[in-house]
Amino acid sequence: MLPEIGLVVEEGKAAGLAREALLLDLAQVPGVYVPRFYDCHEDGSVRPNYPDVPVRILRRVAAPIPAYSIGLVPYVQTVHDRLTVEIRRGCTRGCRFCQPGMLTRPARDVEPEAVVEAIAQGMRATGYNEFSLLSLSCSDYLSLPAVGMELKNRLKDENISLSLPSQRVDRFDENIANIIGGTRQTGLTFAPEAGTQRLRDIINKGLTNEELLRGVKTAVEQGWDKVKLYFMIGLPGETDVDVIGIAETVRWLRRECRTEGRKRLEFNITISNFTPKPHTPFQWHSVSTAEFVRKQALLQAELSRLKGVKVNYTDVRISAMEDFVGRGDRRLSAVVRRAWELGAGMDAWWENLERAYGAWEQAIAEAGLTWKYRQVEAGEWNAMETDNERLESHRRRPQYSFDERLEAPLPWDLLDTGIDKHWLKADLQRALEAVTVPDCAFEGCSQCGICGSEFGHNIVVEPPPIPEFQGHFQPNQAREQRLRVWFGKLGELALLSHLDLVRLFDRAVRRASLPISFTGGYHPGPRIAIANALALGMTSSGEIVDFELTRPMEVTAFREQLAAVLPAEVPLYRVEDVKINAPAATGLLAQAEYLLTLVAPETTAPQWEAWIAQALANPLCLWEKTTKSGKRSQVNLRERLDELALVSVAEDEAVVRYVGSCRNDGTLLAPEHVAYLLEQAAHQEINLRSAQPPTVNFEPE
Repeated sequence: MLPEIGLVVEEGKAAGLAREALLLDLAQVPGVYVPRFYDCHEDGSVRPNYPDVPVRILRRVAAPIPAYSIGLVPYVQTVHDRLTVEIRRGCTRGCRFCQPGMLTRPARDVEPEAVVEAIAQGMRATGYNEFSLLSLSCSDYLSLPAVGMELKNRLKDENISLSLPSQRVDRFDENIANIIGGTRQTGLTFAPEAGTQRLRDIINKGLTNEELLRGVKTAVEQGWDKVKLYFMIGLPGETDVDVIGIAETVRWLRRECRTEGRKRLEFNITISNFTPKPHTPFQWHSVSTAEFVRKQALLQAELSRLKGVKVNYTDVRISAMEDFVGRGDRRLSAVVRRAWELGAGMDAWWENLERAYGAWEQAIAEAGLTWKYRQVEAGEWNAMETDNERLESHRRRPQYSFDERLEAPLPWDLLDTGIDKHWLKADLQRALEAVTVPDCAFEGCSQCGICGSEFGHNIVVEPPPIPEFQGHFQPNQAREQRLRVWFGKLGELALLSHLDLVRLFDRAVRRASLPISFTGGYHPGPRIAIANALALGMTSSGEIVDFELTRPMEVTAFREQLAAVLPAEVPLYRVEDVKINAPAATGLLAQAEYLLTLVAPETTAPQWEAWIAQALANPLCLWEKTTKSGKRSQVNLRERLDELALVSVAEDEAVVRYVGSCRNDGTLLAPEHVAYLLEQAAHQEINLRSAQPPTVNFEPE
């Protein structure tokens, strides 16, 4: 839609349209919602207040384009630090609690050849050592075993791993295990959602106990000893038996997957609280906060008896806020803005929880919507209320009949998702009867109303044959050549940490297709050794890094290939071929030369000269050092200083040059040490503004 919106704006500005006229033109673009042309009514409905705008806003769909996955690569480590390629857009499983599963229909597969090509090009272009295949349900991409195995075989010599989102446990088999397994085995996550078969049928999960056991057992047989499981509580129709069933399921899986000679299977379990989502069959159902607290306590008591099980629970207050916000109307705008002003943000992080909850409660109160939030806390309407869900008699909530509740207008009815609201009502009725609906991408149409000219139809690509598995990555540990590189770190890259610099070189080597040697062990890594870990915030013009290669290269060719993929702020000054068994640069490093900018108010050049002379003349300057274990010792900083001289003075700032110890054994004269040396000589405070190490010196071999 962005090109269409841009074209309308461009033409509107060229024609000199006023804001109102431009917005009216934008409202004609299918999929664009301009709120000022619609009014909210007391019955909850949203209707047009202008004659020339659509009555409902059409949801737009687009086909996935894998080639668009190749984008910018950050210098620093990010949350999802990998290449991500979409293989399937949409899900037709029909889980009744899942909003994406309803809003992304129809399902559209990507051609396997396009996926393989995008990843092969993307890994070379980005230098990542990990990629992820993205889909709401990767297991429903029938070509996954073939595509994954082809990529596994093609990249098996490059120490590249594949990660997948939450797996459909019923589709997890040996082929998938081979694809994501290996030396750098990734975590494995399954989402049974419910602890009993009855409740899984109510939510239309489409998973049997036998399929769950087969998938987890396959994981154990393929080497996994820890599995992550997702469950929900508060689902429609849930009883205490279903809640306890989560613990029973975990206990049963561990018992059935016990293997002689292997340690017990461990579980990381996440228990989330069901919150209703618009455009789903369960959008009318709501559970009280008190009921969530009771069920969490019930489950906690059961799971606490199991060893080797780590459990995370979603805070019930956050769930109530999600319910309140997720099904809100325009009145929420003032609440969201005010909550942000009061400091809400990163709300699910435990250290921010109290502040966030207080901010939201205050914002709700100031907007005059506390009554509405209390309804949510009390559970507005339970589609399948059972005896154990009836709470204290003093709790108040609106009373609606089943039909009244379902017929009432909803704020989001304005949006045309393609799914018929009558079908959502019918599917809720099927849930009441624990009737499942098959996946329409594979087992026939479910009559949801989505397929047609506006939204298209399900596209399922026939899977190609699965290539023969050629084995997991075996690191090439051959060491045929060592090249020593002198480089700099300039400008904004002074803010690049040492670990990020190591990662930058790793990716550069991959992009340049250099034959880097690998270490062995459980986590093999490229043999790239930076001689010294420079403190954050310093620029440099004389750092050293060693590269070990599996085959010899011309020094000039190596330098050209590496320089071509490095940022301009990391210049290469010199490359030398050194003996493969020569001491590493880290061991040879003896001294470092620094330029420091120091600040002392109302000082002159003669004063700085005098302080420097005094610091050099003083044979003793003790500094208290605290080790990682907490032990304290004193070191003589003067013994580590070889040269110290004044370079320039400007106002309150002085630039000094020093040469000091920089050994790998921890004998280091850091910039802050020099500032301390001068403080002792000057008998006044001296602050360090910046430090720049221009060169480093080596002892002779």
